[in-house]
Amino acid sequence: MNEYEVRRGHQENIGPEKLKAHMQQIFGNVHEKDGKFVSSFGALKELNAWASAKNKLAIDTKMDTSVSNEIAHETIKAFNTFLERATGLTAKERGKRAQKAAKEGKT
Repeated sequence: MNEYEVRRGHQENIGPEKLKAHMQQIFGNVHEKDGKFVSSFGALKELNAWASAKNKLAIDTKMDTSVSNEIAHETIKAFNTFLERATGLTAKERGKRAQKAAKEGKT
């Protein structure tokens, strides 16, 4: 499970309705299970997403490692698009925040 920080002012993006809408738009399918939204796409056998705190998005994934490079590339692109819409942070910004948290011992 990974937790992603949400940019200030974007907390409404991890609310139930918006989170479900983002997943539906990007992955094409979504259903709710145990208070979490579940979807699948390409190499993502299962993606579970939920708000774990006011400004944190929790993601748990199960991957299919036997897919082609093209499908893997499409999956990564879709996953990054989803995270950017939900958190308000680009992949580069998420990486910088993760590195800073690791240096501070907040992992």
